[in-house]
Amino acid sequence: MAKHIIPHNYQVSKNDRLEANNHNSFLIWFTGLSGSGKSTIANLVEKALFDLNISTYSLDGDNIRKGINNDLSFAPEDRTENIRRIAEVSNLMIDAGLVVLAAFVSPYKKDRENIRTIVKDVNFVEVYINTSIEECERRDVKGLYKKARAGEIKNMTGISAPYEAPEHPDIEIKTENEPIEDSVKRIVDFITPKLQLKNE
Repeated sequence: MAKHIIPHNYQVSKNDRLEANNHNSFLIWFTGLSGSGKSTIANLVEKALFDLNISTYSLDGDNIRKGINNDLSFAPEDRTENIRRIAEVSNLMIDAGLVVLAAFVSPYKKDRENIRTIVKDVNFVEVYINTSIEECERRDVKGLYKKARAGEIKNMTGISAPYEAPEHPDIEIKTENEPIEDSVKRIVDFITPKLQLKNE
């Protein structure tokens, strides 16, 4: 099938979009256990960027699992496909000139490495939201851990399925030791140089 796909040369390029937006585009990937604070922090980082006139879009389980990936379960092979599709969607958004914020458990190292391959290393910022399983269970905002402990949820990361923590993330946030405002500032400070266009 791939040999019959012929790319079309569009008149508006990625560079044109970057120049129009006056900033670079890339993917900020938030990984961590359920309840670690990924979506909360990603949301605050997006708001901070939006206030700086940065064109952004956030991806998380709510807008992915209910739509494009509603045919996937939480079995290991489906988790891998879930992340692959998200990476491909992110890649299109990067081409569109957006800073993409993606908050997903993404428990497997190989899947996160595949994201890096799809969007290219230069476009990938890995943020590890490092929150202990005990704290995540204490928060249990969605009641998932309680259901997992009761056997109602299978393949729950941290309970009945593994989480392979990043060994060398670009940024590590320990939510139990750092105020959320400081975490958000650290992330924004880290990515600010990446936003600058090379010709500036």
